[in-house]
Amino acid sequence: MERGSGAVDFELPDENGSLRRLSDLLTEGPVVLFFYPAALTRGCTAETCHFRDLAPEFADLGARPVGISVDPVDRQHEFSERNSLGMPLLSDVGGVVARLYGVRRRFGPIPVRRWTFVIDSGGQVLEVIKSETRMTRHADRALEVLRQLRNSMPT
Repeated sequence: MERGSGAVDFELPDENGSLRRLSDLLTEGPVVLFFYPAALTRGCTAETCHFRDLAPEFADLGARPVGISVDPVDRQHEFSERNSLGMPLLSDVGGVVARLYGVRRRFGPIPVRRWTFVIDSGGQVLEVIKSETRMTRHADRALEVLRQLRNSMPT
């Protein structure tokens, strides 16, 4: 999946076990789909909490962050509750969606790459943010892209 391509639609359970479809989330506005390796780990907590802390800015732009990892629903739920995240955390236990988006790793202890996809409400991928170590980069860059999108729209 790369910039300019159409986002692949999928359906996965969220942290409460409710099924969420990407196309349904996009009816409410742009989605910032961020893949993270493992719930409740230090780096993933820092990244996800940064998205949480910027939630008002995403909302002002009509966008919604959505996290996704290969963790089961109960672990996603614990992660959300422990950190008061307030955003959908999707459970991709088999890594099917991670493979579709090109973030699934073949080898090693880290199951997925830390990549973020900024997807407009029409389903087009506006940006792919790739950073394994700069935890705040994902949310910060996603906001930049969304602001550019808003500023380029006719009034």
